[in-house]
Amino acid sequence: MKRNAAATMMSRALMLAALLTAVPAVSSSQLGLPAYHVGKGPEAIAFDGANLWVANQFDNSLIELGVLDGRVLQKVQVGKRPVAVAFDGTNLWVANLFSHNVMMVRPEDATVVGRFAVGRGPGGLAVDGGDIWVANRESNNVTKLRASDGAVLGTFRVGLRPLSLAARNGSVWVVNQGSDSVTRLRASDGAVLGTFAVGDGPFGIAVDDASVWVTNFFGHSVTRLRASDGAPLGTYPVGDGPSGIVFAGSRLWVANNGSGSVTVLRPTDGRPLATLPVGRSPMGIGVSKTLPAGIGIWVTSVSTNSVALIDPRQLP
Repeated sequence: MKRNAAATMMSRALMLAALLTAVPAVSSSQLGLPAYHVGKGPEAIAFDGANLWVANQFDNSLIELGVLDGRVLQKVQVGKRPVAVAFDGTNLWVANLFSHNVMMVRPEDATVVGRFAVGRGPGGLAVDGGDIWVANRESNNVTKLRASDGAVLGTFRVGLRPLSLAARNGSVWVVNQGSDSVTRLRASDGAVLGTFAVGDGPFGIAVDDASVWVTNFFGHSVTRLRASDGAPLGTYPVGDGPSGIVFAGSRLWVANNGSGSVTVLRPTDGRPLATLPVGRSPMGIGVSKTLPAGIGIWVTSVSTNSVALIDPRQLP
């Protein structure tokens, strides 16, 4: 039986809210991983080449975290409910879901240097060369900004409730959670190149030259599309509530919000290589790479107000 779309979206929103506000029973550090306290409700992570930046949605802040010691180095207040952060090579960009804008932040001194109106409910960011793409959840569209000055270069219609997006090789891939689909846009002019079905409640996305990988929050799975034409290549089971996904080294890392774990997949065939417990309500996941520390996988825990660190060298 086909579900009513409005009822389905409302049910999903309530389920997400319950997951994000659950009281933690155990912290990441208790499970053996180093974990560092940040702000309230950390959701998104970006690496600026030296340190991490964490967007904390429940205290409207952005903090800089030292990669080597997990120490808070700087903090800046941003807009209401920051849920996405990205680094363009010079500045940081923060999407403020309830302020309906994005902010440009100078990392050297954590100063807000620009504030730009976009659509309603901006909740996803992607960097494509000199452009910033913003997914607007309530407007069902994406906004293209010029990174140098925040000028609006275009607004483009996509599916229902676009949550996240990724840019690569001249295309922007947009995850439409309310439509259970991914829309492919041409980066130069925003033209729709295709819309492709994925799993139930798509949430996060990661793209390489060959494939597009999408987490299906309510489907407990990850869908793989061929990057050249969007053809489905497979769907692979992971944990409960897969949200963030990222490439690191030769592996894919998936944060399972409901399972309190991270699943490691082999990108060549989607085979699960490991499942790692990381504590309650992991959501965002990011990668740092420095000469002293090597590669680190960082996972936000919304319930414990912390970020856990996984050293991939410790995996079998």
